[in-house]
Amino acid sequence: MTEQRLVNYFHTTPIQIRFNDIDKLNHVTNSVYQQYFDLGKMDYFNDILQEQMDWEDVGLILASISIDYLFPIKLFDEVIVRTKIHHIGNKSLKMVQELYNKSTEKIAATSKSTMVGYNNTEEITVIIPERWRKRIIAYEHDILFKV
Repeated sequence: MTEQRLVNYFHTTPIQIRFNDIDKLNHVTNSVYQQYFDLGKMDYFNDILQEQMDWEDVGLILASISIDYLFPIKLFDEVIVRTKIHHIGNKSLKMVQELYNKSTEKIAATSKSTMVGYNNTEEITVIIPERWRKRIIAYEHDILFKV
């Protein structure tokens, strides 16, 4: 049975679990979950923004993150990352993600993060570019809901 979600995720990223992701208990090590969430973020931004961020110029940096670990993931499980931006401010955006284990039909972990527009050359926060804002809002057509 698939778990019911309150969030409408439109973007998914398949994850390849590697042997070195596994700990002595035969579970994916908890620190690796963040790497999976990062892969989902990068895939989301590449797909939705329709461009690669120029990290030497203007990009996004992580301001805060929290992860809730719900169920273990094992080596041969089939896992995807679901990603959604649910709020865009002037200089920041809020993202929610979940690791969904298709093998067990359970949400293995959830993540909430805040990212900030950042000019790496000048080392200052910046307004999120309007072209990014428009593409995200067009993709996340229910962006006004709260998580």
